[in-house]
Amino acid sequence: MDTRRLILVLIFTFSSFMLWENWQKYNQPKPAAEVAAAGQAAGAAPVPSATLQGKAAPVTPTVAAPASTVETFTVSTDLLKATISAQGGDVVKLELLKYREHDKKDQNFVLFDAQHQYFAQSGLIGEGLPTHRTLFTRIAGASELAEGSNELKVRLEAEQNGIKVAKLLTFKRGSYLIDVNWEIANGSDKAIAPHAYFQLQRDDKAPAGETAMVSTFTGPAVYTEAEKYQKVDFGHIADNKAKFAKTADNGWLAMVQHYFVAAFVPKDKTPREFYMRKLEGGNVFQTGVIVPVAEIAPGAKGESGVSLYAGPQEQTALKQVAPGLDLVVDYGWLTVVAAPIFWALEAIHKLVGNWGWAIVVLTIGIKAVFYPLSAASYKSMAKMKLLTPRLMQLKERFSDDKQRLNQEMMKLYQTEKVNPLGGCLPILIQIPVFIALYWVLLGAVEMRDAPWIGWITDLASPDPYFILPVIMMASMFIQTKLNPTPPDPIQAKVMMAMPLIFGVMFFWFPAGLVLYWVVNNVLSIAQQWQITRMIDAGGKAANDAKA
Repeated sequence: MDTRRLILVLIFTFSSFMLWENWQKYNQPKPAAEVAAAGQAAGAAPVPSATLQGKAAPVTPTVAAPASTVETFTVSTDLLKATISAQGGDVVKLELLKYREHDKKDQNFVLFDAQHQYFAQSGLIGEGLPTHRTLFTRIAGASELAEGSNELKVRLEAEQNGIKVAKLLTFKRGSYLIDVNWEIANGSDKAIAPHAYFQLQRDDKAPAGETAMVSTFTGPAVYTEAEKYQKVDFGHIADNKAKFAKTADNGWLAMVQHYFVAAFVPKDKTPREFYMRKLEGGNVFQTGVIVPVAEIAPGAKGESGVSLYAGPQEQTALKQVAPGLDLVVDYGWLTVVAAPIFWALEAIHKLVGNWGWAIVVLTIGIKAVFYPLSAASYKSMAKMKLLTPRLMQLKERFSDDKQRLNQEMMKLYQTEKVNPLGGCLPILIQIPVFIALYWVLLGAVEMRDAPWIGWITDLASPDPYFILPVIMMASMFIQTKLNPTPPDPIQAKVMMAMPLIFGVMFFWFPAGLVLYWVVNNVLSIAQQWQITRMIDAGGKAANDAKA
């Protein structure tokens, strides 16, 4: 197979991959118009199934206060700035102080917000017990993590029917974990067996920065030891066709988006039930977990709690929070290849201290690993280039006899010991690695806002001046000139246009990915030039010997 066919195969493979990704994106539910604001979030408390319910009492609906009358307050740590509503004690806004907005680098990144109806909510299930729509009273306390302190506690209280309930949110220094705990003092004259629920509410809109070229999964996910990692499309929830693990005594529930995740993680070996539902009046969804609370006798106290992780998809940190939580960094069907690549990239970063240079070193390493395959490919191309004049002569001589032409071409290949597929097969073997690396560079939050040199201040965003794509176009053009010239003039023009087409397409790709292609192309040019020069020298020596 000659070079033009090789390039066409690569183009077809890459285009098919992108089309499949965009088809997946297209089939997700379309965004709806803006719906209710933060204080008007609908949805009553969930009802546990018969398996989990036991002695739980029926839920009594709680009347929500108007949005305009709901008090909110803000607390801050070294990593987070959280806005908490007195209604339910919900976290209605969460700023990540170490990250910036995709298109507004002077502003902190906001994970929970009213724009996407994205809130962390919780409540209790049982007659007369407070839900996420109940008004709480904040107990006076600090609003900022004090210097030298490792925790900041926020306490809210409510009392109904003699039952006093406190909700505690514990923020920690240097951590994106928030402990969400319920304390229940049963002052009534009968025993209660409540359940606690913890849910994430969000619309189905993708976060800022998602494009046709750069599109990742947005939606709920569940993990259990039995069923492993399960992503759930919003559309399947709306159609009541969502399939996921419903009950377990392990695992977690999360809301996933590009680079960031929010996940409720109950204590291990605690019975739990996962649920997902679509709210009426817009494309807003709630997904959560219900855990039972031990029966509380009159005059006794009980408690329940889970951990909420709300932050970046840093794989090392996610592994420490819960088993399998690092799987939210989704590399798709090539995870088995992508995971070792990221491990190597992270190890290199620890040595060089810069993610851009880590990409450069990783590219050199991958090129070295595949050197034997690449060398075989370039040798085949170089030999094909030497045979091009003779192939052209055969085409002119047997232009009217295709069968004879093919026979003569195969005879020439056998005589000169050239494999026409030699230039293609080695590259095809490397395609899974290239696609896996694409997903690593696309999905790793470590690339977000990571600088390289000069004008490249964010490896996860496109090159602002298109310098890297232009360099990539130039390198592809040089590669094209080094390859055998197609005998068909039309094909030759198409091959010459490919660098321009690919370069323009890469204008919108993350700079880190374009950096990889540039370095890979430069190394390929050097390797191909050296091998071609050696083959040319050998061919000249052979011709001189014959003469």
